[in-house]
Amino acid sequence: MNDRTAHETLATLAAPAHPVPDRHGASLFDADPDLAAVASLYLPDDLYRHLLPHLQRMGARAGGELDELALVADKNPPTLSVRHRTGVDQERIDKHPAYVALEKVAFADYGLAAMSHRAGVLGWPAPMPPVAKYVLTYLLVQAEFGLCCPLSMTDSLTRTLRKFGAPALVDKYLERLTTQDFDQLTQGAMFMTEQGAGSDIAATEVRAEPDGDAFKLWGDKWFCSNPDAGLAMVLARIDGAPSGMAGVSLFLLPRTLDDGSPNALQILRLKDKLGTRSMASGEVRFHGARAYLVGEAGRGFQQMADMVNNSRLSNGMRASGLMRRALTEALYVARERQAFGRRLIELPLMRRQLLKLLLPTEQARTMLFQTAEALRRSDAKEEGAYALTRVLTPLIKFRACRDARRVAGDAMEVRGGCGYIEEWSDPRILRDAHLGSIWEGTSNIVALDVIRAIRREGALPVLRAHLERLLADSALAPRVRDTMQAAIASACEHAGMVADARGALDHAAREVASALYHVTTAVAMAWEATRLGSVRRLQIAQLVLRERVLPRGGGAPTAEPAWLAEVLDETRPMGAARAALEAVDVL
Repeated sequence: MNDRTAHETLATLAAPAHPVPDRHGASLFDADPDLAAVASLYLPDDLYRHLLPHLQRMGARAGGELDELALVADKNPPTLSVRHRTGVDQERIDKHPAYVALEKVAFADYGLAAMSHRAGVLGWPAPMPPVAKYVLTYLLVQAEFGLCCPLSMTDSLTRTLRKFGAPALVDKYLERLTTQDFDQLTQGAMFMTEQGAGSDIAATEVRAEPDGDAFKLWGDKWFCSNPDAGLAMVLARIDGAPSGMAGVSLFLLPRTLDDGSPNALQILRLKDKLGTRSMASGEVRFHGARAYLVGEAGRGFQQMADMVNNSRLSNGMRASGLMRRALTEALYVARERQAFGRRLIELPLMRRQLLKLLLPTEQARTMLFQTAEALRRSDAKEEGAYALTRVLTPLIKFRACRDARRVAGDAMEVRGGCGYIEEWSDPRILRDAHLGSIWEGTSNIVALDVIRAIRREGALPVLRAHLERLLADSALAPRVRDTMQAAIASACEHAGMVADARGALDHAAREVASALYHVTTAVAMAWEATRLGSVRRLQIAQLVLRERVLPRGGGAPTAEPAWLAEVLDETRPMGAARAALEAVDVL
């Protein structure tokens, strides 16, 4: 070692820790020790063991390489080129190489859009259940949010095509939708929104003109994400069909015709969006574009609803992942940053703020696993599982997406001034978090869908029975059990009253959705805690009830409870005996 090297080494050792903590490059999987444990409850043992190294690899990449690519892609959004340099009309969306690299990771390396539809992805000999796909994407979205829309739409389009499409259409396109060969891949999209209709699908005006064994589409779609996708599901009204919802049909629109020529659709412009800037969204016009009817004419919304519900669950997953990334960053800063001679996490108000980040984050993840498992059971035709899925899906879409906005903002505050700078993850997370409450239905629309699932699908008794089964299998102190039982009864009674009122009480739909979500997540986390022997997780379950369900009493301030610091310690071991769990009472 020469004198210069020795001097630099001594200077480094003597230097104080940098005052601005930066966890870039650290694994997002390792930073979240509960993820593996909770995932193991919802996956078969052999599949969980098989996926574990893939989860570890995804977490490591998401914390470093993918996060870097996402930052570059966010700063370099796609652009629309409408002509070739020779003057020939030739539409093309130019994507930054960083975004293309992210596409290859998601579609090719991990096969996230394919793993629910075919065997062989990641070396597994069968299609994987929804939980597998969502837990991997939960890690990916913590680095890159925008790409997860095309990923979800490709997966959901494939599902809807297989479920309702003619066998000839399925045979023609399935392999291209599920390949991991990136150069051969066909991505999917969903074109529903029209400028004059918005969420009112019954007001759809795009026309479908019969043309032999297909149709020609005419009109405009106002908000089309992934607009250059190889295939899109489109809602349109067949000429002569009745007005209203009964006249809307579902069509599969290829971007390129069988002879290799472009279909008659035009991307008018790309949107300049607040978030998801890495991924293109645009306005599309059909000039007699060739498309194929999917399923039964006049039932387009019902058939598209399957795709929308799948996409709504993906929205909930993305909100859950964003909250986890925000919480991971906030916890790291609070543990590493010194102020006023103490670490931030030692300050009582900071601990209280972190708790307000942690509870909705944990709720969303549990609801993600619960809904994904209900979807698996529904696809397997288990009794009651479809109704359970129909109510859980809008619940996670409604509440988790709203919570993500607040969690992202409060986590930015923990980092302070640096959190407002675009070099860090916080601004991108905050911008992206605002999309979830709009995409695939605004909060009002989705809250009303909760009521619709109760009214039309008989989902409420199914949900109540599911929660009571989870509660019966949970280790709880008698007072806690009674409180949870009463919360289930109250939330379900209120929801039933609103549904039975046939619209007269729809103003209460959001209140109903929030109450059902909070009670469901509290009970489900108590069940998870029992299966894992986790005192901390049981404390969190009870705190959800205390902080988000039960009325808050007044009175004089009390000393900070000891459990607050314990709940924020994610390193606490699991494996507590049932008797220890039954002693937990933070209500």
